Amino acid sequence: MIEGEIKITSKYGLQAKSAESFVEIASKFKAEIEILKSGQLANAKSIISVLNLDARAGDRVTIRAEGPDEELAYERLANLLKDE
Repeated sequence: MIEGEIKITSKYGLQAKSAESFVEIASKFKAEIEILKSGQLANAKSIISVLNLDARAGDRVTIRAEGPDEELAYERLANLLKDE
């Protein structure tokens, strides 16, 4: 398992369109992926779950990935949240 905390620097956070992109990328991986914000856990492959986090620019989130492609999944998703 790979896990790390990321500060969201993308100006859109994980709202609407950016959440859709996040879920779309997460869904391409075999790894189980979760995102955690302020004690609330979300399935990174579920748009409703991700939107419910209400993660915005400046928030800190933790991404957890476990599976055969966990490292690449973590890297791609972390980079998406840092993209400005």
